Amino acid sequence: MNTLALAWDWLTNQANWSGANGVWHRLGQHLYLTSVCLVISCAIALPVALVLGHLGKGGALAVNISNVGRAVPTFAVLVLLLLSPIGGWGDWPTIIALVLFAVPPLLTNAYVGMRGVDQDVVRAARGMGMTGSQTLFRVELPLATPLIVTGVRIAAVQLVATATIAALAGGGGLGRIITAGFNLASTPQVVAGAVLVAAFALLVEAVFVLVERLAPDWGRGRAR
Repeated sequence: MNTLALAWDWLTNQANWSGANGVWHRLGQHLYLTSVCLVISCAIALPVALVLGHLGKGGALAVNISNVGRAVPTFAVLVLLLLSPIGGWGDWPTIIALVLFAVPPLLTNAYVGMRGVDQDVVRAARGMGMTGSQTLFRVELPLATPLIVTGVRIAAVQLVATATIAALAGGGGLGRIITAGFNLASTPQVVAGAVLVAAFALLVEAVFVLVERLAPDWGRGRAR
């Protein structure tokens, strides 16, 4: 209980929120790293999932291959990348490790969403003379959007929680608060850093839930 009280004192100390090592600066670094990894992951996973889901071929194999990444600890991947020639490329080892971690939920949810579209609706669209691309973007994609957004939300929350490993590679982010606490043998600072990461992850989750509720009809999977 005393540790929690000291952690609260650390969080409410204005001096810990300002400066290069302050919470606001580390939070900005954490947000930047998470955003970059999420954008790269979406750019890799979503086009593949949409095309394979539309064609109905090769998707199961792609999902199984991507899920292999879930079986390999992100920290182990980061260590291997740091020991490779890529290790000297700044934040890229961390970014690559996190992207590999975020791709599986994005690819799986998008592919399942595409394959879950009512095939009667798809056949009706084709019967109306729609081309393959028109069917994909005007029928299948709107109907698959809820699951796609769910995959993005899962990936974003996981990235927020896992981006703390950047501190182990000398990067920034909220993980630096935790590692600094370990170096100083300050358990309250470690707990405070963990609370900040958890709060940030919950905030990201809440933002995505709010976006889903306020989304237009097409965002809730209603094809026009």
